[in-house]
Amino acid sequence: MNIFLKEMRSHRKSLIFWSIGVFLMVASGMVKYESLASSGQSMNEMLAGMPKSLLAVLGIGEFDISTASGYYGLLFIYLLLMATIHAAMLGATIIAKEERDKTTEFLFVKPVSRNRILTAKLLAAFVNILIINLVTFVSSILLVGKYSEGEVVTGDIAITISGMFILQMLFLVIGSSLAAVKKKSKTAASLATGVLLLTYLISVANDLNENIEGLKYLTPFKYFEAKNVMFGAGFELSFVILSTVLIAVLTVVTFIFFKKRDLNV
Repeated sequence: MNIFLKEMRSHRKSLIFWSIGVFLMVASGMVKYESLASSGQSMNEMLAGMPKSLLAVLGIGEFDISTASGYYGLLFIYLLLMATIHAAMLGATIIAKEERDKTTEFLFVKPVSRNRILTAKLLAAFVNILIINLVTFVSSILLVGKYSEGEVVTGDIAITISGMFILQMLFLVIGSSLAAVKKKSKTAASLATGVLLLTYLISVANDLNENIEGLKYLTPFKYFEAKNVMFGAGFELSFVILSTVLIAVLTVVTFIFFKKRDLNV
């Protein structure tokens, strides 16, 4: 419990900054929606004239952005990127920070097993991403609801945020497993972010070329897309199972390699 509370305190400022960033992202996006909606210009016609490649890079799917829920679907990819980058970096740094800060001996000479230390660290990381997820959900409900003009958005937002939480958990353990496996764990955060950006680029490539549809299983950003989750059939069972298996396997990898690794002091 002491380790858990210490980790929560050490990440407190970071959590506040990321939470403010998420809130501002939703707020600025919906203010932009109000501005476009009041201009009298057809937003859907404006997008129709843009190249498909540009729409894919910007993360703009098949949304009716003249509605608040459709515009939120467009905005969601950026919220997802923010949340998953935070999760990947958190998973890596919460494992590696003792080696980074040269405080390894202070923690690991205590009569506590490595498994208990790692459990406390991952629990603190879980609480952090849960808070970010809740901030995103509450901000979205309040701000999108404000501009929805009677449109019911709570259910659509809830299901997209649920998908985001699964991906947060996935990238959290990607970061933690990389930190546990690598000899130089201090580089794990940048490597985890690189993996995230690579999978996002695969997602963009998949949108641009229908012939590589099979690559969607290699990029988590295709698992819970807003255009499918909000306006389609909800969660696809195969992606839920795949995400759950990956989270379980990478968690086990984290524990196994963290227990065996030689810690740099």
